[in-house]
Order: sequence, then C-alpha cells, then structure tokens
Amino acid sequence: MNPLLTTDMIVVEFAGIPPANGRPRFTRTGIAFTPAKTRANEAALRFAAQEVMAGRSPLEGPLAVSIVAVFPVPASWSKPKQHAALMGEHHHTCRPDPNNLLKSIDALNAICWRDDAQIVRAEIIKIYGTRTRMTIEIKPMNGGAAPERK
Repeated sequence: MNPLLTTDMIVVEFAGIPPANGRPRFTRTGIAFTPAKTRANEAALRFAAQEVMAGRSPLEGPLAVSIVAVFPVPASWSKPKQHAALMGEHHHTCRPDPNNLLKSIDALNAICWRDDAQIVRAEIIKIYGTRTRMTIEIKPMNGGAAPERK
C-alpha cells in the first residue's frame, strides 16, 4: 500500500456499460449542446455519487483516482475467445478510449471533490466481464506534496 494514501476511500459504482463523455455538438446556427446520452450518463453518475457521499462535504486536497471499466464480451466471439477475454488474456482495446472515461468523472465535481483539478494521480483499467460497470475509487492523498517554492 502506498504510504501517501489515507484509508478514507470513496467508491462510486456506475452499473451498466461504462459511459464515455460524448463531444459537444453544434446546431447549424453554431450553438453548442451536450448530447442527451452524455447528459443522462452524467446524471446517473452524479446520483450514484450522491448516494455514496450521503450528505458529506466534497473532499479537499490532492486525490488519487482509480477507474475500472468493465465491458461486455462481444457475443460474436467464439466461446474459447470469450473465455480468454474473461480470464484477462484479451484486453479491451476498442472504444471508448481512456481519455473519455476520465472525462466522464467531471460529473463528480462538487459532490465527491470540489474540482477534478484536485486529481494528482489517475489510473484507468479497461477489462471484459460478465457484469458491466464502472467503479471509481477516490483516495485522499496524505501530505506528500513538495513545499511551494518562493
């Protein structure tokens, strides 16, 4: 265990296929909007975070975040290949990319933390599994920051 991490870990779980933030869209007149699917995923993720936080204040200070995204094994794959994917022998190398999974946790701003700029360490793991979900572990960092230079 890393000595810079405290034991006050928060775990938020999003049930279903892990959401990736969609890009903003634009109308013909140039007005930007967020796609409905992205808005719905953000709302569901915010709700899950509010349930976990149970009225607690957002975390302060530096944070470490780990995201584990579990995707379904393609039904078109052969049984041996499906089994190999579930055993971790095949990696999830298709979309969504890790950047978009990380962007989806913007929904946790002002709920789990003040701002996602507090994240100083991030790990993203994409795997196959039988129960699709995205699990977000948030760990406050203990000290470890270098003193500010004058």
